[in-house]
Amino acid sequence: MTRSSNPAGAATRRPRTPETLQPKRPGGRELLRALPWIAPALVLIFGVVFFPAGVMFFNSTRDIGLSGLDKGSVGFDNYREVFAFPAFWPILGRTVIWVVSVVTITVVLSLGLAQILNKAFPGRQIVRLAVIIPWAASVVMTTMVFYYGLEPYFGIINKFLVDVGLVDTPEGFGWTRNPGTAFAWSIVIAIFVSLPFTTYTLLAGLQSVPGDALEAAKMDGAGPIRTYWSIVFPQLRGALSVAVLINIINVFNSLPILKVMTGSIPGYDADTIMTMIFKYIELQKKVDVASALSVIAFLIVIVIVAAYVKIVKPMKEV
Repeated sequence: MTRSSNPAGAATRRPRTPETLQPKRPGGRELLRALPWIAPALVLIFGVVFFPAGVMFFNSTRDIGLSGLDKGSVGFDNYREVFAFPAFWPILGRTVIWVVSVVTITVVLSLGLAQILNKAFPGRQIVRLAVIIPWAASVVMTTMVFYYGLEPYFGIINKFLVDVGLVDTPEGFGWTRNPGTAFAWSIVIAIFVSLPFTTYTLLAGLQSVPGDALEAAKMDGAGPIRTYWSIVFPQLRGALSVAVLINIINVFNSLPILKVMTGSIPGYDADTIMTMIFKYIELQKKVDVASALSVIAFLIVIVIVAAYVKIVKPMKEV
């Protein structure tokens, strides 16, 4: 008598299809059970993000006096005032220049710096520690060092530029008095303080590159440049995408550097959206118009982040 391949009473196994391999979506009971664990995070998100954003949007539709008295709704008049302001569009263009230049140069320099720090050399730990100092220090303190270093008469940076022949006389050029040069130096400072975080993010990505893949490329006769672009750089996609995304948000919302470097310059020739919001609040006492401009800035960031995540998909590998 032949033995059956399927014993009596044994359950027939279902074939493993893509539908059966996909995890089931949590139901209502699972969400209720998880609520005590995610409730603190939800409260934090509501208190830090949604509630301030709601108050900001509400204030942008009100007529708020100099004393803070709410005089009633004005609809979208504050938004019309923002868009009708002659300097708004140059300020918006300058904001784009500010973000693109700082993020691009920071990422390019960090790629090279991370590659150097990933190599074994004497004193590597000390160099790694030195790289992180600009990020650990206060942004305002770092900016003040640059600001006073560029002073015409006693600034050490200005004196160095005179010694190397880039400037004729110490008092001949006011770096922080001219909108163009003050804005350019603000970009330099923003790159300087953004390098540590970006470098360490990319360094972590470099250290996750499999060593056997590098050895295989070397055995196949691939040179350093080809190995980097074929093996190393694709492995950095996740770290690079996250670093760029966080830098875009941080640089767009950056205020201290521009406030210190360009705050004493009259007019709006060195302003970005963030410094313009500050001037609306502190100088003109227009909280309602500042709220409208803040809503516009918030929507710009949301659109940029959504488009970036949609196009780049930073958390997915190729």
